[in-house]
Amino acid sequence: MTMKIFFSVLLTAILTNNYILSKFLGICPFLGVSKKLNTAVGMSAAVIFVMTLASAVTYPLNTFLVNHDLGYLQTIVFILVIAALVQLVEIVLRKYIPALYNSLGIYLPLITTNCAVLGVTILNIDAGYTFGEAMVNSIGAGLGFLVAMVMFAGVRERLDSCNVPKFLQGLPITLVAASLTSLSFMGFTGLVEGIFA
Repeated sequence: MTMKIFFSVLLTAILTNNYILSKFLGICPFLGVSKKLNTAVGMSAAVIFVMTLASAVTYPLNTFLVNHDLGYLQTIVFILVIAALVQLVEIVLRKYIPALYNSLGIYLPLITTNCAVLGVTILNIDAGYTFGEAMVNSIGAGLGFLVAMVMFAGVRERLDSCNVPKFLQGLPITLVAASLTSLSFMGFTGLVEGIFA
């Protein structure tokens, strides 16, 4: 039964409740870093790492805060944890993968303020997930981020070779493509419930 719940949480986070395409969290890196496939994958890997570790650290911290009547500090504490993890990722990338570090540019420090990372940590608690379910949801949310980024990077790379009318070039065609990508995920609605019914 536990594996069934974990699989359900994972599929839901990746497909039906995708944090970018259905909850609209993390739109800034989605639009900013998705021009090339390799940077989209690199950014997604960094987000998966930060999301998973942030959830692992913030879940017990939240228990501590609630037990000591300090629940009102939840958001501040979570942001500090995420900022520290992003600094760790930045240091590692700068030292070991400088090409990816340079290609991500300003978007790497923006993971700190990426509302998808903070949203996952808070929504894990609000949903009443156990620690294991929270970890699976975080990994699923990160994988959903990766799927959305890779799909959108593919769409944007194809758009570069198309003859787009002048009035749609730039941001307008990017937003149209983003909305169509988002609509494609609506096809997964009811999938998880159908599998486990």
